[in-house]
Amino acid sequence: MKHGANIYKYAKQIGCTSDEIIDFSSNINLYQPKAILEITNAEITKYAQSNYKRLKKVIAQKYAIDTVQIALFNGATAAIYALLHQLKQKKVVLYAPLYGEYEKAALESQKEIFKINRLQNLDAKVPKKSIVVFVNPSTPDGKFYALETLFSYWKKQKCTIILDESFLEFEENPSLRGMINEYEKLYIVQSFSKFYSCAGVRIGAIFSHKKSLQKLQTPLWNISSLDVAFLQERLQESAFDKRSLKLHTQQKEELLAILQKSQLFEEIVQSDANFILTKSSKSEAIFTHLLKHKILTRTCGSFDFLSNAYLRFAVKDKDSHRQLKKALADFLENHE
Repeated sequence: MKHGANIYKYAKQIGCTSDEIIDFSSNINLYQPKAILEITNAEITKYAQSNYKRLKKVIAQKYAIDTVQIALFNGATAAIYALLHQLKQKKVVLYAPLYGEYEKAALESQKEIFKINRLQNLDAKVPKKSIVVFVNPSTPDGKFYALETLFSYWKKQKCTIILDESFLEFEENPSLRGMINEYEKLYIVQSFSKFYSCAGVRIGAIFSHKKSLQKLQTPLWNISSLDVAFLQERLQESAFDKRSLKLHTQQKEELLAILQKSQLFEEIVQSDANFILTKSSKSEAIFTHLLKHKILTRTCGSFDFLSNAYLRFAVKDKDSHRQLKKALADFLENHE
């Protein structure tokens, strides 16, 4: 499984609609308040501001940065490809496992790739003046790293640093956005779809020093007016963060308890994100069994240094957890 949320493929495979599947593979925030947008024909028929001035102002206030430190793209993945394409350095160091599009983007940009197993060799040396890519909290294990020591080392090596903080907000861990002015070669990738529960809204950002972003060419009108209107509304919902974090904490504890009490997993990894990585010698059978119950989870064989013995479960609502608990108990009962 290359990515999560491939519900259409699996729905077809088991003969149901995609709406019938409980998608534990998709790591989108479970808190989804109803958004009511009033869009007029005039707003749709006219061109949006090419510099998205209002949206950037909202983002700047939310993330405590300046508008000149924001570049917007049609999704975080588009931002990754654009950034790696335009950076001139040829050596890219990937702290793996990580989101697979980083490697694809580096290959497409004809970079030379070096991989570091961050699970076992975090302190490995990196080539001078290389591009280093680090996802924090990480995926698929959800570990948050205190990066001060590594950051200092990367700076001494004169590296260009790409830091993906797309899952940071789920646990309120500290960001390195404050280092943007200090180190011009720091680029922070920010997805809005994860925490703000809007995978269908394709807006991603790169936060960096204004001089660095001036060199980063972004296409004109690469974001739809509808996407802009939705994200502006969502980012300004005053109660969203508080309610989301409270619900996330409760439901994550519930999911963890279900996985622990199932007695099916030899390893359950401590997570600082909205998903939990597990390992089981029966993972392939568990995956197949859950799918028969219209429950989709994320296999991890496509991640470097992992295998399909690992399954990842995203945090969901109470009813989804209840059905997962029942399906896991049924598996245990029939595979003893």
